[in-house]
Amino acid sequence: MNNKIIFLIGFIILSIYTYFLFSIIKKQNKHQSREQMNVSDLNDLDGMGNQGRFPDKKPRNRAI
Repeated sequence: MNNKIIFLIGFIILSIYTYFLFSIIKKQNKHQSREQMNVSDLNDLDGMGNQGRFPDKKPRNRAI
């Protein structure tokens, strides 16, 4: 009898813990996806801006 009661109490605690764990994970996932929508430049993987992708000036024609 005692083992069944202890098992039941442990199962209830475990189920409550897993419910709140998954709810926190779901909430953080929604929060992260909302932040990703606000990113202005998806190609900026290094975090340094557009310094390396776009040249400042047009290249000179050195053949002339």
